[in-house]
Amino acid sequence: MIVLATRLKALHDAVFGAVERALDGWFLGLAARFVFAAVLWFYFLNSARTKVGDGILGFFTITDNAYYQIALPAVDAAGGDVSRVAFLPWGLLVFMGTYGEFILPLLVVLGLFARIAALGMIAFIGVQTLVDITVHQVGPETIGALFDRFPDAVIMDQRLLWLFPLVYVALKGAGAVSLDALAARFWTRRAISRPSGYGLA
Repeated sequence: MIVLATRLKALHDAVFGAVERALDGWFLGLAARFVFAAVLWFYFLNSARTKVGDGILGFFTITDNAYYQIALPAVDAAGGDVSRVAFLPWGLLVFMGTYGEFILPLLVVLGLFARIAALGMIAFIGVQTLVDITVHQVGPETIGALFDRFPDAVIMDQRLLWLFPLVYVALKGAGAVSLDALAARFWTRRAISRPSGYGLA
């Protein structure tokens, strides 16, 4: 029995050791970004598009809808007149939230400045959740609860799953199949090829 257990353990270690070695350094970062792209990229892109005008030039125009989505208390305090909402902090928050929703998901998917972009998306989802609960006042069925038998609550269940691939990228990076890795290889080759005694220029 002990011999059989030893052989099974050796087989287990050999198989999973080979799998781990084959996937190490590239697979999990790529998988996390793939999951984010497949599940959330177009969600955030569509949400961001509701905050700007139509067409190419419209991209550079933040609409009233952005203020209603992000800064509703400030809009209410201004009597519904978006032009009377102060730039600091509300206008800046709307600007950063609108264009961050375009830029940060793209950076995560491409794996460019991926750790910073993932941290930005984690913060974005946190603010989004806070706004949903405190400003839009979603109900308890939307908020949900952890450790219950229902896995479909929009906030507690879904957004916790949203955060997991982003946490992985923030902690471990985008992996070898990314623009970050490509840039790192470029700068490493450049540093090696630069003759000693030369400056940084």
